[in-house]
Amino acid sequence: MDATSGTRTPTLAVFKLASCDGCQLTLLDCEDELLALAGRVEIAHFLEASSAVAPGPYDLALVEGSVTTPQDAERVHAIRAAARHLVTIGACATAGGIQALRNYADVDEYRRTVYARPEYIDTLATSTPVSAHVDVDFELRGCPIDRRQLLEVITAFLAGRKPDVPDHSVCFECKRRGTVCVTVAHGTPCLGPVTHAGCGALCPAYGRGCYGCFGPSGSVNLPALIPLLRRDGMDEEATVRFLHTFNAPAFDAAGRESRPSEEGVAK
Repeated sequence: MDATSGTRTPTLAVFKLASCDGCQLTLLDCEDELLALAGRVEIAHFLEASSAVAPGPYDLALVEGSVTTPQDAERVHAIRAAARHLVTIGACATAGGIQALRNYADVDEYRRTVYARPEYIDTLATSTPVSAHVDVDFELRGCPIDRRQLLEVITAFLAGRKPDVPDHSVCFECKRRGTVCVTVAHGTPCLGPVTHAGCGALCPAYGRGCYGCFGPSGSVNLPALIPLLRRDGMDEEATVRFLHTFNAPAFDAAGRESRPSEEGVAK
């Protein structure tokens, strides 16, 4: 309860599933903005920042990480039940993350190869986004997420409005900052035309092609992009590897949607 106004202070909770913690660190890196935010909300659960935990329900829950274990699958249902609004943050939570590469292989073989006692490893055969298990109010893309977009999403939900996070491609950001197209100028393979904006076109600004860490944009035409990648010297195997990084399942789904009669880019 806010003692000065007599109104209840909104509560924010941050949860982690299978992930590297990078998206939570993005929130901590907000520094001055986080201090201002802390004055407007009660941070009720955020183990990356504090061991103090207050029980739900929570007005806004941020979830980082993918569902990779039976315990994760149970937790997301408990988090959903305790949250008025649930927002997933980062490639792991929105697309399964780099660990979703297990979805294209035999996870039992991985388990036997990596671990001396694989029988102690309790894991699912796939790594899936949170939205595959519960309803999600908003997905914030990125690996890691962008701090400006994160602050916009938190502010929007606490204010009761829709987040202003555009879904255009990285190419738009290149043009806005005056970056010469690395594909046109140098023949560098780039996923910018099909990748969700938010990074500020960081990689192309330094002469490197975008590698899709923000996942598919709102309008994806992979059948048109793949011939360009082939023209720039990538064979079929290299093209698949280029698309199979942080957001492999999401790009596969985008490929199926843009060409329904075929099987996407997974093969």
